[in-house]
Amino acid sequence: MDDEKPSAIRPQQVAYPSDLTDDEWGHVEPLIPPAKRGGSKRRVDIREVMNGIMYILSTGCQWRAVPKDLPPRSTLFDYLNLWTWDGTLDRMHHALYVECREQSEREASPTAAIIDSQSVKSAEKGGPGLIRMAMMRARKSRARSATFS
Repeated sequence: MDDEKPSAIRPQQVAYPSDLTDDEWGHVEPLIPPAKRGGSKRRVDIREVMNGIMYILSTGCQWRAVPKDLPPRSTLFDYLNLWTWDGTLDRMHHALYVECREQSEREASPTAAIIDSQSVKSAEKGGPGLIRMAMMRARKSRARSATFS
């Protein structure tokens, strides 16, 4: 009974375009932290969790629209939240980024950057933060307006 597969494996094994291939999984698996010591054993297949997260990120679907053959949305959300908080996703991104650069025979980290005049203009004006503040101001003024309904 020790050789049982985790219960989270999809019964009919529907393959989604966002599912990781064996090669992709081989790159990502070592970067995922092991389960915490002292607690109960993981009851989910971590590869299926990764496939579920990739499905959400690639399709942009709502959490409640996650297919039933993937792990529950609460599990996917919790792992995405945990891996964002503890830096696992950043480590994955960095490792894959470096590997892609080395495969294309470039240095692991770029030595030069190109900045065009448009980038400089938006940075001088404040970028996305300024846009967010302007949107908030517009909402407040509409809410105070008597004609807003």
